[in-house]
Amino acid sequence: MGLIEHRFNDNFLTTTVDQFINWARKSSLWPVTFGLACCAIEMMTTGSAHYDLDRMGVIFRASPRQSDLMIVAGTLTWKMAHVLRKIYDQMPEPKYVISMGSCAASGGVFDTYSVVQGVDQVVPVDVYVPGCPPRPEALMYGILKLQEKIEKQRYIRKEP
Repeated sequence: MGLIEHRFNDNFLTTTVDQFINWARKSSLWPVTFGLACCAIEMMTTGSAHYDLDRMGVIFRASPRQSDLMIVAGTLTWKMAHVLRKIYDQMPEPKYVISMGSCAASGGVFDTYSVVQGVDQVVPVDVYVPGCPPRPEALMYGILKLQEKIEKQRYIRKEP
């Protein structure tokens, strides 16, 4: 009996529900890819074996219904904006968005009537990854910043 009691004493762990939920959510981000231009090549490279996003809990999904993160990579036109919004609306809550590249963030060099001057006009953006196109390391840094943001969220309301 003493051996079992000793084992449980060493393995006792306490945490809050918020910390546990946030740890689970940040450790299992499943992005739906929305590659529109040259930034999509860098996003695909980030998902390759060389950079190994799996170790961070990031596994790319093809279905928005199984995803909690949208990575918008490239130039968004107004013609594609309604498609982006439809995919975003199909994602379950909580959902997050990373804007990858200067074209997604601000329209880039394309200051024309057909290009959306920032994805944040269509969907709310959590993290911006600058660059033209940004390197895979920059996208990984953006994912780490999103994980830090997720860690700080509160889900359980405390009574005053």
